[in-house]
Amino acid sequence: MNRDEALSLLARVQVLHLATTTPEGTPVLRALDGVLLGGAVAFHGSRQGEKVRCLGRPAVVSAEEVVARIPSYFVDPERACTASTFYRSVQVQGSLEEVTDPAAKARVLSALMARLQPEGGYLPLDPLDPRYRGEMAGVLVFQVPLDRVDGKAKLGQNRSREERLCIMAGLWKRGDPGDPCAIEAIRAASPDQAAPAFLGAPAGVTLHVALPSSAAPEAAALLSAVPWWNGAPPDLICRVHLAAQAWVGARDSAGRLIGTARSVSDRETAWLYDVFVSPSWRGKGVGRSLIELLLDHPEVRSARTVRLATNGAQGLYAQYGFTVLSKVRRDFNEEEMVLLRSS
Repeated sequence: MNRDEALSLLARVQVLHLATTTPEGTPVLRALDGVLLGGAVAFHGSRQGEKVRCLGRPAVVSAEEVVARIPSYFVDPERACTASTFYRSVQVQGSLEEVTDPAAKARVLSALMARLQPEGGYLPLDPLDPRYRGEMAGVLVFQVPLDRVDGKAKLGQNRSREERLCIMAGLWKRGDPGDPCAIEAIRAASPDQAAPAFLGAPAGVTLHVALPSSAAPEAAALLSAVPWWNGAPPDLICRVHLAAQAWVGARDSAGRLIGTARSVSDRETAWLYDVFVSPSWRGKGVGRSLIELLLDHPEVRSARTVRLATNGAQGLYAQYGFTVLSKVRRDFNEEEMVLLRSS
């Protein structure tokens, strides 16, 4: 991974690992709350702890996140040697140093609190506030500067294109939480990778089984003019997409989001929402591709009851087995449709 990707991972991982040594050379390895701030990874602790004795010593900070467990049978039906774990990791090297300036300590502690308690509910940390002065003077704040940053993403880049296709197909079939995101990570790590069969798309279109949080504003912009979101603030549209158990999309050759669809599901009953294609791309099969992809999504495919409400697309959904259940009257007329599957 490049430096920016590595630092992004370091910033989002909840628990960091700090490794260093005592002056006698005894290894020290601890899991700590930490924060990336001002060109360093910063922590806090007790002045009576072992970390005080490690100040000035070389140190390493590391973090990792598991993307997916890859069983051997995804690639080979017999041999065990192809089993693996796909992951991202980052390592920072520097010297462990104390932060002594009261204002700098307050910035570190404030950043830690913003991460640990983003909802607030406490007074701002001010070193001059008598309610904090004593504690902030007594706490140890220390950091490891970003002298060297190394990031690694093990996402099948060393596998053949055929093996990656098998792995993505296996993830899609398994359908564990996180598997759709793992499929997207594998594709992003190998840009020349051919799309697996379940992501077959019309010419000039790329389908995605999981969209990142950064795509939420794009979806809000696409949906801002549809009747069912009329007058809704964009941040509300963003929130519901980020909360969906399944969210698929389509992008054009320039990377623009041209289609989106989501589902709220408990894998027994699923509701389909916001199936929408940009007007300039309608009539080219993008909508059908999104519907088929969403119906086959792990969060939806096992649902015995699938529901939706539509105004004008009843014929399209009927082709997938949906039947009209009832009329829904809001500011516009809709019909509620249901797809009943056998167990």
